[in-house]
Amino acid sequence: MLVHEVTAIKPQLPQTAAQARVAVLKQTAQRAQAAVKAERKRQQVQAARQKLQKTVAAKL
Repeated sequence: MLVHEVTAIKPQLPQTAAQARVAVLKQTAQRAQAAVKAERKRQQVQAARQKLQKTVAAKL
């Protein structure tokens, strides 16, 4: 690393209580969005499996 790269990094100050609350809320929202996305994908896979089972059962 060069000297100007090291000096360009600014130290992070401790967060205030309000900033910490906002950060936690943002993280919670991101986790919730990921959970919703995973649940939708799970439901799509389940529906596709049921459709496949019905199709296979109808052909037999």
